Amino acid sequence: MKDHRQNPLPDAERDIRLAEGVPRTPQTLSPSYQLAFHDLDFLKQDELRPVRLQLELLKPELILNEQNVQSTVVMFGGARIPSPERRDMARSPAMAELSHYYDEAREFARLMTEESLKTGGTENVVATGGGPGVMEAGNLGAIDAGGRSIGFNIVLPHEQAPNPYVTPELSFNFHYFAIRKMHFLMRARAITIFPGGFGTLDELFETLTLIQTKRMNPVPILLFGREFWETIVNWDALKNAGTIAPEDLDLFHYVETAQEAIDLIKASEA
Repeated sequence: MKDHRQNPLPDAERDIRLAEGVPRTPQTLSPSYQLAFHDLDFLKQDELRPVRLQLELLKPELILNEQNVQSTVVMFGGARIPSPERRDMARSPAMAELSHYYDEAREFARLMTEESLKTGGTENVVATGGGPGVMEAGNLGAIDAGGRSIGFNIVLPHEQAPNPYVTPELSFNFHYFAIRKMHFLMRARAITIFPGGFGTLDELFETLTLIQTKRMNPVPILLFGREFWETIVNWDALKNAGTIAPEDLDLFHYVETAQEAIDLIKASEA
């Protein structure tokens, strides 16, 4: 990202080149001599964590602004859900039964991207976690529509290499889960939640908590698959115990199909 504004002071790249061109002496080879912003060992120190948090928030923000992404529609869901063509590779029969949600996610992203492209492709851009499963389906659906999509990846020991359908210019990688979550929600106009595991549940309840506590403006939260979610979460038990208010159950809606989700999002924007 080049800053084209006129500035009488030297830019960082020039000083890096100049510093690298000085004679190699004990003094210039010392770690203490390296420019602070060009010294990775320095930036990786524990004491620099606040700076790294700031950088991880700022870099995607600048790129998303540069790419003119005004708003997003977020797709959360399981990384292990296979496409129907690969359902025989599912880790369990129950997982194989969830494979149709891959197609629903792909179709939803296709329809959503088509709607986005009608207004220039800057609003309601599909955003996923960038990995396999439901995330892959979302990014693939955007390609089906001839549009772009975002992948907010995170460094994990497994599963989380970027899928090949994320728009390369909108493929991000995070170290901090907290900052990644912020980017999921900062531009979100709607949140779709497909069946998933701990990560999906975490993302769902984080969003519900922010809206419930009025730390975030309400947006449509659409849960794909009533049967799955009512099996996983006993919402009525929470309500009956008084740990949530009855009206908190109005913070989300169930949907079964991509078209149903699109219709609800469009109605919320009317």
